[in-house]
Amino acid sequence: MNRFRGALDESPPLWWSILYFFSLLTGYYVLRPVRDAMGASSDAVAVFPQAWVAWAQSHGQDIGDFTLQVLFTGTFLVMLALQPLYGALVARWPRRVFLPAVYVIFIACLVGFYVAFLRDWPGRGMVFFVWTAVFNLFAVAVFWSFMADVFDDATAKRFYGYIGAGGTVGALLGPAITRVLVERIEVANLMLVSIGSLCVCLLCIYKLRPWALRREQMRGEATGERAMGGSMWAGLRLVWQEPLLRAMATLMFFGVMVGTLLYNEQAAIVRNAFGADAARATRYYANIDLAINLFAITVQLLFTRTLLRRFGVGPALLIPGFAVLLGFCALAASPFPMLVAIVQVTTRGSEFALGKPGRETIYTRVQREWRYKAKAFIDTFVYRTSDVSTAWLHKGLAGFGSQVVFTAGIGATLVFIFSAWRVVKLQRTLPGATLPGDTRR
Repeated sequence: MNRFRGALDESPPLWWSILYFFSLLTGYYVLRPVRDAMGASSDAVAVFPQAWVAWAQSHGQDIGDFTLQVLFTGTFLVMLALQPLYGALVARWPRRVFLPAVYVIFIACLVGFYVAFLRDWPGRGMVFFVWTAVFNLFAVAVFWSFMADVFDDATAKRFYGYIGAGGTVGALLGPAITRVLVERIEVANLMLVSIGSLCVCLLCIYKLRPWALRREQMRGEATGERAMGGSMWAGLRLVWQEPLLRAMATLMFFGVMVGTLLYNEQAAIVRNAFGADAARATRYYANIDLAINLFAITVQLLFTRTLLRRFGVGPALLIPGFAVLLGFCALAASPFPMLVAIVQVTTRGSEFALGKPGRETIYTRVQREWRYKAKAFIDTFVYRTSDVSTAWLHKGLAGFGSQVVFTAGIGATLVFIFSAWRVVKLQRTLPGATLPGDTRR
């Protein structure tokens, strides 16, 4: 706590960065249990348009049997369409315009969902599921890109653990709000809670802007107050050309594959347990999110800062992979529900507490086009490509039983660990690299 107070006194932007991430994840995690309940719902009419349900029935199929596969495919297609639009926004507009614009658009969408859930419009579940996934990826990707403008590599290694912990507190508060209020104020009014959180994010962007300008001036970098220029497809080109970015993309792809295999197995369990009871399913997912974030904040406060400063990004990227490998080996031997929940907590908690801060510190040492274009491509398009392909892979594997699913997960985890090792090796070629154990900076 003394170190934390000292960091806050030393770095005024740290206050606003913590509040920003806290508010962002509070707003998202208020919505996430609603999204997960939609994905696990057995009420096909609540999730899909009536015309889709009728078309599937006319062909002798129950669309509810393919809920997650259809939702992940829809998310992928929407992400595919939005990626060039985001690239054009970043290329043509300065930071002071496109950062607030992203959040204003999301606020406008939440107003629409408030009406949809209030009036029980058919098909609301599908649209909300896809939108929430897009919101999570773009809003969080934009946040970390902005943090790389505000902090340099040395301060990132010192402060990103605190910023991550602030986000985790928000991720704890969000599902707690949903758990307490969902049966009292109904799902529609949760949208208004999330809107309030995003308004705080806009205030934090305004307050942090001078610090980003100051850092750019001190380092002689091109200011983010001018349009970045370049092609809307620059993110794809950079990932294709640069070995480090390719390794980061591979790490993302297989990390998401591991998480999606686990998530889909969990959804099957929830569907069998709660059926069409959306409130109970929402409360169940809220409890899982609370456990994950309690685990994450413990690691963030006690270990993340020390690991990054003393040993660099290596342990932060490799430890989650070995933790997942151990969990999947246990599940392949004995896939019972409680163990699935424990591995879910460990997998997502270690990603939030170690993997994410470790990757984000790397982006503080690269040019802005890498931070905003290549990073967004990896965090959105690569992420959702893995999501949708794994969702259909799981559908094929699930027929052979849970043990086969988790055995496939072991193979994906091994590639994930190898990709993490490649990232650790390649990032040492970047400017400002420090050897493990060098804490002078």
